[in-house]
Amino acid sequence: MTEPLYDCLVIGGGPAGLTAALYLARFHLSLKVVDAGDSRAAMIPCTHNHAGFPDGISGEELLARMRAQAEKYGASIVRGRVTRLDRGEDGFSAEWGGGAAGARTVLLATGVKNRRPLIDEAVHDEAVARGLIRYCPICDGFEVTDKKVGVIGDGARGLAEAVFLRGFSADISLIAPDAPHEFDDTDRAQIDRLGITLIDGPCQPIEIDDNSILVTAEGEHRFDSVYPALGSDTRVELARQVGAKLAGETSCITVDSHQRTSIPGLYAAGDVVIGLDQISHAMGEGGVAATTIRNDLAKKRPLLR
Repeated sequence: MTEPLYDCLVIGGGPAGLTAALYLARFHLSLKVVDAGDSRAAMIPCTHNHAGFPDGISGEELLARMRAQAEKYGASIVRGRVTRLDRGEDGFSAEWGGGAAGARTVLLATGVKNRRPLIDEAVHDEAVARGLIRYCPICDGFEVTDKKVGVIGDGARGLAEAVFLRGFSADISLIAPDAPHEFDDTDRAQIDRLGITLIDGPCQPIEIDDNSILVTAEGEHRFDSVYPALGSDTRVELARQVGAKLAGETSCITVDSHQRTSIPGLYAAGDVVIGLDQISHAMGEGGVAATTIRNDLAKKRPLLR
């Protein structure tokens, strides 16, 4: 194995990875961040849910500020997607399209990817930018207060999101993506009690116009915003490569209270770990992980100036 070059390799440049990078740099540790450039935070047109920005901030601007802050203290950040991670006696080695590196420790902050409804990619990106498609009712449910909202989903996941959004608007429709809804009597009683409209699938490709988003399923339905509740795919490929334990059906990386995985020297933080998928939560886990990494390294060799 290549002799480790860094104290820590951070894989992922979202809120968790960049917070960890800032902490690690200020601990005077050597590190490199490899960022694939597809953090979900970058999709946010304007978040009003992040403390300290009363007028809101875009995800791109927030990430740019975080990168600049980490780099100010010496963090090296490069663009690339790590495709291979190996574990050896002295640490880890990683490879990405533009290079390779070794490190004593690795922090996985690779996040998750939302499953999208049927929609042209360019139309999807425009709809997200305009708030016509939204993915996080915790983040921006306030913005759809008293508006006409569609939820694309079925089963327990879709119903749970529709019920959550019912706390923001009385006009909620739950649209089945593929086939007619199948709810038992208990669920249907709750749906009727809350006044949620059920629309059976299958859905056709989504369209947008100047003021609304159009969903075709059992006719045409226009909404102010649509929330896809189709689940997500956790980016755990690198964790699997080195044999890290995953958490059941969610396939999130299992960690202890200090963000350690089941593999010594391997840590994980952010949405790739089971928990609340929020910027503030990811940043907190990044800080915890970086501090744990620093303290674990100090147990093996003094960290002196």
